Amino acid sequence: MRFPLVLLFALLLSACGGTTLKPDEGDGPGRVLDPSQIRDPIPKMEPRSRYGNPKSYVVFGKRYYVMPSSKGYQEKGIASWYGSKFHGRRTSSGEPFDMYLVTAAHRNLPLPTYVEISNLDNGRKIIAKVNDRGPFHSKRIIDLSYAAAAKLGILATGTGRVEVRALDLSSEGEKQEFNKVKSNESVGMSIQVGAYREEANAWAMRRRLQRLFRRQEVTLYSGSDLAKLYRVRIGPLQNRQQADQVIQQLEQEGIFSYSLLRDAE
Repeated sequence: MRFPLVLLFALLLSACGGTTLKPDEGDGPGRVLDPSQIRDPIPKMEPRSRYGNPKSYVVFGKRYYVMPSSKGYQEKGIASWYGSKFHGRRTSSGEPFDMYLVTAAHRNLPLPTYVEISNLDNGRKIIAKVNDRGPFHSKRIIDLSYAAAAKLGILATGTGRVEVRALDLSSEGEKQEFNKVKSNESVGMSIQVGAYREEANAWAMRRRLQRLFRRQEVTLYSGSDLAKLYRVRIGPLQNRQQADQVIQQLEQEGIFSYSLLRDAE
């Protein structure tokens, strides 16, 4: 390797989302979103990111430590958001940052972690997938994607007072609660397998998936975003059982980077 692991990780951070490059500045918006139409990701057990979980890393001369577990994490503080400046770039977990999905960046939580975020000023709540590092600002505890901030109602102010709670997906009570959500919102689900800057890469993934899923529809969406991404999705899927079968096949093929959506945007 040309660089030590910690230095390599720091370089990846500089290219990912969050406020890693200019921690005191805001970020650009994308297309106008209707908060009522933004769908939270469905929490699920996932393997830890191979790249996003070193024991520690250094950004702007300060060392941060990754928590060995998210269990029991709960904190109140200030949330910020990031958008078009980092749209399409690689996150710390290795996934491309899609500002129109409900995700978040955190300095210390293991990647990925699913969290419940509550806006303490207006009562709104979301479920977000933490897949990135940041914000590197001492007064902020979490960085939200553009979609997550829109749904929580903090786009206009740029920041907001929130409470963040890590979901314990091994807890029976938590499992039962989210099984209710899954059963109630089983129609119109889709699985996003990739979001690519290069159209050729998206078509290559689509062809690969079409060979694997001959009975499923594999669609390539060409976004009209500021930094255009080509999204490859499988669906619509009729129920959670069908989605789980598709996920099992994906993982058997070594594809672990995907997002389960309640409906296609």
